[in-house]
Amino acid sequence: MAIFDDELRALKERVLELGSMVETAISDSVRSLIERDNGLANEVIKKDHLINALEVRIDEECIRLIALRQPMARDLRFITTTMKVTTDLERMGDLAVNIAERVLELNEEPQLKPFVNIPKMAETTQSMVRDALDSFVTGCSRLPYEVIKRDDEVDDLTVNNFKELLSFMIRDPKIIPLAVKRTYIAKYLERIADHATNIAEMVIYMCKGKLIRHTTTEDL
Repeated sequence: MAIFDDELRALKERVLELGSMVETAISDSVRSLIERDNGLANEVIKKDHLINALEVRIDEECIRLIALRQPMARDLRFITTTMKVTTDLERMGDLAVNIAERVLELNEEPQLKPFVNIPKMAETTQSMVRDALDSFVTGCSRLPYEVIKRDDEVDDLTVNNFKELLSFMIRDPKIIPLAVKRTYIAKYLERIADHATNIAEMVIYMCKGKLIRHTTTEDL
């Protein structure tokens, strides 16, 4: 089974490559927002096809391994988890593109106000993505549980961001279109955090063979 072990290691390396690309896309999209950098936003959009192509390649490899190697138990869980992880990573890449697209629109108008909640959201969200991927590599640990619990922090920041922007919109209805686009960005970051949570949940399944979707954080 040495060949199969090598194939599984190569598969994990491809997932890490995909994860690195997605982390960069998220980081660059947020930086393009804070720095009002259209060039960087356009780079995120242009590179999305590379993420999509690698996701397809990994899925094809997973299907090949299932068909030819007929894995069982832990190896089967690893491969099926990999397919779920790559789907979540690809969707994160799409959300980074969504952020970049809103950046291009926002940069056509004067800055509404300095960003406060969104940088905090981005920092927490990016740490969740990084730790979710680390847990996929290192296997069974407390790390995926910590990722899941951190999702509540992002949800709270999303609510705070909306409340703050709502107060601006009430005082000055003319800024509503601009403020709504900023609420979109917060929502995209919240969705990225949700996908990081999905990965953490699948890592727990991979390690323990236990599905914990729809489990409250108090039960973890």
